[in-house]
Amino acid sequence: MAFQFPVRIYWEDTDAGGIVFYANYLKFFERARTEWLRSLGIEQQALKSEVGGMFVVSETSLKYHRPAQLDNLLTITAELVEAGRATLTLRQQALIEVPSLAPQLLAEGMIRIGWVDSNTLKPGRIPATILKALKP
Repeated sequence: MAFQFPVRIYWEDTDAGGIVFYANYLKFFERARTEWLRSLGIEQQALKSEVGGMFVVSETSLKYHRPAQLDNLLTITAELVEAGRATLTLRQQALIEVPSLAPQLLAEGMIRIGWVDSNTLKPGRIPATILKALKP
């Protein structure tokens, strides 16, 4: 089951047409990934300061289906698809509840994040303790 994170749409999230600016979905996905990791006991700042590494986005692919608008309450999901030695691939979605219907898909994407040394930013292997925490 995918991790779920609620996001309310504010004025600052919308464009001149009154709909969510397309790039903001990447921000929403980032928040959900961060909270997904936090729910597993993995905190980004601790990774950097205590483990000496961090995750960085290396690839994204997004598809937009329907626009979100001001005051909408979205559910942003994060689901691990693949865990390699140096990268993680996640499927993410932005959904909206519609009364008497199933949640409607607004946007979806595949996000690949890679592990890097926090000082040099050179790629490295994800520590085994982190990979273990990611397993269900």
